Amino acid sequence: MKSALSTLAGAALAIGLIMGPAVAEEDGIVVYNAQHESLAKEWAEGFTKETGIKVTLRNGGDSDFSNQIVAEGAASPADVFLTENSPAMALVEASGLFAPVDADTLAQVPQEYQPTTGKWVGVAARSTVFAYNKTKLSADQLPKSLLDLADPSWKGRWAASPSGADFQAIVSALLQLKGEAATTDWLKAMKENFTAYKGNGTVMKAVNAGEIEGGVIYHYYYFGDQAKTGENSKNVALHYFKNQDPGAFVSISGGGVLASSKHPKEAQAFLKWVTGKGGQEVLKTGTSYEYAVGKGAESNPKLVPLADLQAPKVDPATLNSRKVTDLMTAAGLL
Repeated sequence: MKSALSTLAGAALAIGLIMGPAVAEEDGIVVYNAQHESLAKEWAEGFTKETGIKVTLRNGGDSDFSNQIVAEGAASPADVFLTENSPAMALVEASGLFAPVDADTLAQVPQEYQPTTGKWVGVAARSTVFAYNKTKLSADQLPKSLLDLADPSWKGRWAASPSGADFQAIVSALLQLKGEAATTDWLKAMKENFTAYKGNGTVMKAVNAGEIEGGVIYHYYYFGDQAKTGENSKNVALHYFKNQDPGAFVSISGGGVLASSKHPKEAQAFLKWVTGKGGQEVLKTGTSYEYAVGKGAESNPKLVPLADLQAPKVDPATLNSRKVTDLMTAAGLL
């Protein structure tokens, strides 16, 4: 990725989109960011405007950064790690590389949106959905459960992006909820039934174009496209599995402070701001269409309320990304 530097006029903010050594100024912090770049930039700019603390963002993927942090260990230049999905946070936590999150920050987020360990905290959330083509499927033809997609009747009719961290987080939840045997069987049936695309957005485009009847994605791809031209979602509707089904899994985007941080006070302050009023308001008014998770925080009004999703209870600290990739590889999906 090319290096780039953008300076916010009137605010002491430096955002480095770099893959080489990341060095923050003495009074600033380095954030390894696997969240949407635009969302993280809004968070960084808002935090800097309010506190004067500089933020250097390095943008990348969930699994890439989590493995990089583990490899760097105590020598990591990162102060904060932000993800889209929680398995990457669990991997870093399992390696003992997170400092405990300040109690004041944890108190800003309901317990269901943070791990029981307190080593990181939820900063946003996204819902699993079945995106389907309205011209090909009617409501009574939709799968009642994610597990239904393993049935031979769904062969050649649904799609997913198995190589992405998004889908692997969904499988992580399935593993926790139903166990290894059931997950293995489902993945084997998935291999027989589904069509692979690269990226959730590509899955939705294929559904919209009628190439496939439906696909398992996260909700915000649809809302983001609808907010623009809607050209990739005009024939698409979203089906929410609900009923505590594995397909109703809500993935928690996480934030954590590295135990090796050279600026722990500033790093903790950033995490507190993101989970507080300012950071969560960005989720309501911005263009990410992810759910706000702070206590009393409101999400974008276009979204189905979190409480109505009837998501299964999953401890994000126990989602096992390595086991999932092993199982998916064995099933021929990776």
